[in-house]
Order: sequence, then C-alpha cells, then structure tokens
Amino acid sequence: MVTVQAQKLIDFVADIFASAGSSAAEAKRIAIYLTTANLTGHDSHGVIRVPRYVKSALDGNIKTDQTVEVIIDTPSFAVVDGKFGFGQTVTPQAIKIGIDKCKAQGLSMIALRNSGHLGRVGDWAEMAAAEGLVSVYFVNAAGSVLVAPFGGVDRRISTAPYCVGVPRKGRPPIVLDFATSLVAEGKVLVASRGGKKLPDNALVGPDGAAAGDPHLLYGDYTPEGPREYLKGKGAIRAFGDHKGSGLALMCELLGGALTGNGATKLGRPFANGLLGIFIDPARIDPDHFFDGEISRYIGYVKDTKPAAGTAEVLVPGEPEQRMRAERLKNGVPLPDDVWATIVAAARSVGINDTAIADAAR
Repeated sequence: MVTVQAQKLIDFVADIFASAGSSAAEAKRIAIYLTTANLTGHDSHGVIRVPRYVKSALDGNIKTDQTVEVIIDTPSFAVVDGKFGFGQTVTPQAIKIGIDKCKAQGLSMIALRNSGHLGRVGDWAEMAAAEGLVSVYFVNAAGSVLVAPFGGVDRRISTAPYCVGVPRKGRPPIVLDFATSLVAEGKVLVASRGGKKLPDNALVGPDGAAAGDPHLLYGDYTPEGPREYLKGKGAIRAFGDHKGSGLALMCELLGGALTGNGATKLGRPFANGLLGIFIDPARIDPDHFFDGEISRYIGYVKDTKPAAGTAEVLVPGEPEQRMRAERLKNGVPLPDDVWATIVAAARSVGINDTAIADAAR
C-alpha cells in the first residue's frame, strides 16, 4: 500500500493530465475531483481512473478543454451537449446552468448528453447544495453494458447512478449517491487491483450463480495490465433485486433516452448522460419550515437503538465526511497495483522518475 498526501496527489495527477494535453486549469480540476473521490472513500471514482482517462484522451475518445453547447435554452430548462469533453469540465458547466435557472425560477432542469465519465455524482449534488438547492440526478453510461437486469444473467444495463442532494443550513448536506448495481464497476476495478474485495454475491455468471471474482467481469488479466470488461463472461448484479433493477431502468430512460445521450448499448462511444432537477427551498418554503424539519427528523432517525454490531445509525453523507477528515490528516491509501498503473500512465506522457518519487514521498 502506498499512502500519498492529498495535495501531493492532486499536483501529481494534474501534471499527468497537463502532459496528456489538457490546459493547466482543466488538469488541476480533474485532479481535484478525482482526489476528492478518494478522500470521501469512493476509491472507485478516484485516481484509479487516471490510466483510463489518459488513454481515452490520447486515443481521441475524450476531448480536452471543451465548452458545452446549449442546444435548447428556456427560462426553466436546458439541453446541453458535452461534446465528449472530460466530465469534470463539462458537467460543472451544465450544473451551473441548472443552478442559475433555478435561482431565477425556483425550479429547473438540465439534460446533459455526451459527457465523458463525470465522476462521483455526489460532487454535483454538493455543488448545488452549496447554493442552497435540492437536486436530483438520473445518470446513465451509454456504451457501457455491465449489469444484468433482475431475473436475467446477460448484461443489459449500465451501472446507472442515482443521486439526491439536500442542503442543510450551517451543516454539511445530505447526499445520497449510489450506482444502481450492487457495486459500481469501479469497485470491481479496485478489487482486481488489490483493493477491497467484492461481496460474494456482487456478480453473476452465465450459469446464474452469484460470485465475487473480478475475473468474471474482466476475464484474464495481469496485475498491472488493463481491465477490459468486454472480455468477461459475467455481469454485475442490480442491487435490491427488482427494485434496484427497476430504478436502473429509469436512469437509462431518463438519464439516457430523454437527454438524447441514448440508453446504453454496445458498439457506440462511451458517454454519460445526466438528467438533473433543481429545487430552491427558499421559493417553496418562505417560512423556513424545511430547515428545522430536516434537523428534527435527522435527529429522530439517528436516535434509534443501534442494531447488534452497529455503533450508530448514519445518514447519507456522514461516512464521506468522516473519511475525508481522516484521509486529509493521514493521506490517501492506494494499493500497490493501483499506484503502479498511475505511475505507468505518468511515464506514458513523459513524467520523469524524480517527479514520481516526489509524489510518493
């Protein structure tokens, strides 16, 4: 295990993306978002993504420094094309459009299509919450077919994230953010590179048997080699049986079909689609009942006797806040295999060994 201080990790990753063709501003932005995912404990959406992102940029599948195109613009909603730019660049542009419209109208929606991998969706909920807004997101990943629907064994769905953010006055927001699969593909990636193991029922094989071996998704691979999910014969399972599978379907239909991104299928370029809905509580609730009721109810939920083996009841966002504090203090732990792939990506764009050694020191 390699442990890297957060700021050193940000600087190192920024150098990699700048060397891969991004402007200094975009490189720093990508690095901050990826490192923040690690800080919050979402390692599946953190710097483990660097090799894939770099390869996509060098192959021309992701475009650097893109400005979104607003295809449809009304006072209350907009349809936005990310033009296959880095998700960490085009998504905040789209979210800002939604925030600005919501502040003007009280309610707004944005439909983002053709975004590169947009990272941890919770980042965008936190961005809206910082402006005092409730937000809801339906996301799909067109071109990524990884998940078997409930009752089936063949891949038909992307990991299709769903997210809700609720602001709290003077407190961190409540952020519910999850893939509708039992685990995100990034968690399979982490497990395959020596990180946290998968639950034994996370995947399903062609025979219908549940398993937790990443080879089922990726096929054969070497420790430092690429992970290609098209080579595997299994699929990720939807969480919550028919409920999770049904929510995943809605994410494909709303985040994919309605946005114009397209519901997922094989044989097309990867792109995230996102349908975001924004609500201004101040316009709905001028008496500020909402703020007090959130505090009352969160306290009521947490003030329950913990179940056996549980220290306390947590609400969405609390694990991330605690992990962020711990990793800011002690550094970001990265399995040796993950660090090796990041180092290989750095060398592929001309980063020298001195800079690599300095990052890990």
